[in-house]
Formats: sequence, C-alpha cells, structure tokens
Amino acid sequence: MDANGLVVMPGMGPVWRMAPGRSSTLKLRNGETDESVMMFEEVAPVDTVTPMHLHHDSDEVAYVLAGEITFKIGDAVTVGGPGTCAFMPRDVPHAWKSTGAETGRVLFMYTPGGAGKLFEEMAVRPVDPMNQQEFGAAAERHGWEIVGPPPF
Repeated sequence: MDANGLVVMPGMGPVWRMAPGRSSTLKLRNGETDESVMMFEEVAPVDTVTPMHLHHDSDEVAYVLAGEITFKIGDAVTVGGPGTCAFMPRDVPHAWKSTGAETGRVLFMYTPGGAGKLFEEMAVRPVDPMNQQEFGAAAERHGWEIVGPPPF
C-alpha cells in the first residue's frame, strides 16, 4: 500500500465487462489499500439482477448514483434511487436488481476487500464466456456463497 494515498480519476481503473451494457470499473483494489477496502462502480441496465448470495469475509456497502435499485437484504426489500445507501453485513443473504426506467449506476465497496477479489480476477481474465460452474468456483475462492436464484 502507498502510505501517501491514492486518487483514481474518472474513467480510470480496470473494467470487467459482464454483459452488453453492464460493467464494473474498479476504483480501489486490494493491493492498493492493504486489503482494507475494495471499491468499484457498476453500470447496471434495467433488469440487471444478482442471485441471492452472501460474503463470508467482507461487509458490502452500495451507494446508488443513478437509476433505481431494489435491494433484498435478509427478508427486507427496499427500493431506492440516487443517494440511497445499503449496508449488507457479511454472512447475510442479499441480492439487488436495477428496477428503474433508466440504467442504474451503483458504487459498491467491500470491507475488508476480500470479496472484491472476484471483480479483480474477472477484470483481467480473457473475455471468453464463463459458465455458471466456473463462475461459482471463482466466487467461492473469494468468500462468496450463492444461496439462491434472483428473488425478483
């Protein structure tokens, strides 16, 4: 870690292109923060959804920048637009979906940053299609557990 800090300018950072129109731009990586935090900005077209999952070793924070996001954290479902902040503690199942009329943009942060290593790995892999079994193995390596299908 650089003891002098770090500034990442707009448009900078490795990008994981997940699907047409969906991407995550890595802003703070584990190696840059001594694994204390990992952060990325995700662009999520309408109807982008995640499966129910949890992180064993990291808490997750999401801050909605644009669009509307529906969060399911445990049994609670909440819908929020820009300025909405969600906290998803480690070991609590959660999922989210871009439910607004426009593309969502969300800033995500993991602390400590271990769960974010999945995004770091995906951003540097070849752009070959990945099947669910391969993705599941990568997620497991970084402390993720998929506990169910998308709840929305």
